[in-house]
Formats: sequence, C-alpha cells, structure tokens
Amino acid sequence: MAEKTGLYSVKFSNPVNIKTVSSVVGTMEGEGPLGEYFDIRVNDNLYGEKTWEKAETKFAEKAVEEVIKKAALNTGEIDYILAGDLQNQAAASCYGVKKFNRPFFGLYGACSTFGESLALGAAFIDGGWGKNIVCETSSHFCAAEKQFRFPTELGNQRPQTSTWTVTGAGAAVLSKEKSPVVITGVTSGRIVDLGITDANNMGAAMAPAAADIIYNHLKDFGVKPSDYDRIYTGDLGTVGQALLIKLLKEKDCDISEIHRDCGILIYDGKKQDTHAGGSGCGCSAAVFSFIFKKFLEGAYKKILFVPTGALMNPTSVMQGENIMGICHLLRIERRA
Repeated sequence: MAEKTGLYSVKFSNPVNIKTVSSVVGTMEGEGPLGEYFDIRVNDNLYGEKTWEKAETKFAEKAVEEVIKKAALNTGEIDYILAGDLQNQAAASCYGVKKFNRPFFGLYGACSTFGESLALGAAFIDGGWGKNIVCETSSHFCAAEKQFRFPTELGNQRPQTSTWTVTGAGAAVLSKEKSPVVITGVTSGRIVDLGITDANNMGAAMAPAAADIIYNHLKDFGVKPSDYDRIYTGDLGTVGQALLIKLLKEKDCDISEIHRDCGILIYDGKKQDTHAGGSGCGCSAAVFSFIFKKFLEGAYKKILFVPTGALMNPTSVMQGENIMGICHLLRIERRA
C-alpha cells in the first residue's frame, strides 16, 4: 500500500507498473523532432471528420484503442478509463471512450490532466480497484484556439510568449502485471497563483506551480535533483522553463542541467513557428511515448514526470480573473 511521505507525497511500497503507452499525433507533431517515437502520425488534422472537436474525439478514441491493443488486452480486461481534455465538460474524452463501454472517470486538470490521470490510476491499482487501468488525455490546436482565444479563420497574430496547442493524444495502461517501468511515488500539486492574467502567457502562469511541486517533492522524499536522470515538465515552453529554473535557484535548487520540457521537445523551435513551444493535454501525454521508450532503451533509471496546467476558462479570463497554475508529479523508475 502507498505510504504518506511528507506533506504532499506518497510512496508506493509495491511500485505500480506502466504496462505500455500509445500516442497519436497530428501533422506538425509528426514532422517534429520526436516524430519517430509516436505510434500514429495523422496527415489530416481533421482526421476525416467535419469539425475540430470531432477530430479530437477520434484522436482520443484511437489512443485508447491503440494502447489496449499494444498491451495485448481485450476491452473487457480494462477495469477503468481515466481521461480528460480541454474541451467544455471534457467532451472529447466522453465521446472518445464511449465505444469501449468501460467504467469511466472524466478528469480536468487543464494541461496537467495526464499527470492527474496517472496519479489517480496508480492509486486505483495500489488500492486494489482493478488490474488494468487506462489513463488518456488529448488536445487539438484548432479546438483549443476556438474555445480559449479566437477563431482560427481570423488569423490573429500570436505574441511570442504564446504556445501552440498540441494536436494529439496519449494513453498508458497501468497494471498489476510486472513491467520494466514503474511509478514509485506521487507528489500532489496545489494551486499556485502568481497573478498572471495574460491568456497568451501560459508558461509564466504554470511555472510557479511547477517550482512549488518539484521543491516539495525533493523535500518530502529527502532527495536532490542529481538523484534523477531527468525532470520533465509538461508544457512550460521556453518562457516558463526560464522562470521555473529561476524560481528554484532562489531556493538553492538548481535543475538546469537535467530539466527538459515536453512543450519544447515536441516541436523544432527553429523550423516550426510555434513561438514559445507546445502546450495542451496532448503535449505531455504524447511525449510520454518518447520518455517510456527511453526507459526501455536503458537511457534512464529514474525521472520525475511533471505535467503542468493553467486553470482558467474563457469567462474567467474575460472577467479579469488570474490564471492559476497546477501540477502533478510522478516519480518513475526502471525496475531493478
């Protein structure tokens, strides 16, 4: 059973197995530096559908379908599906998992939702709720722009602080069956508010929450950054990464050598015009395929996976409310 460690963390005495992962991405993501690590690269971001929202539903559905197939399971062997996205009322997830007819929990932690789903899924496995649990999240550039910013047809100029919402989805199967890659601990994030109100500067809104959760994890577990091969945040982009490193250095904690950000990795900053990098629920979920394969190749022994999120909705931003940050941290290791 999990044991409470410090104020914010739990440690699993029996590590939770990550059986396998899947990823389905759009055109730009497939053409980016990590293209070879994704399972399915779609050449049509509408994915054969009539709307962006229906396209995202198909990305989500395909990611779940693919991860169940890769895990060599049938649908009836899946005990729960935990999924979320950025659409109103997590619509992409609801429609995307409908056909699997499994017990479902719809989640929302903004772009941190994949971390939230993995943390809760690990708790379910540890608590004996089931043997196989699917965790999945998705996002779509056009659906997100339409909902949170402006219709893409307007062609609004995006400031350099803005990030590009990833078109794609990722999923993982957590299992009782032993796997080479395991979750050994979780640090739960709390809402951190730096007072950011600019919806085109998500990195600055999320970085304080990322700094808070990483610092709390190190304190709770009694470890230092050098104990890890990498610390991966979800989608801070270049602006948020710089702020994260600065905030932690102010606490005498230097992660600059081992920190990587999924939003920076998924696109080529020189060749693809994404400004500060990538974002969205599908960002860390898709890049997790790359991270998982690096574990299987023996490149990593222990990392921190820290999906990041900005808590807001279109109404709150228009009413001048602050954009708050949230993160959820997974301690992931290669089984000895």
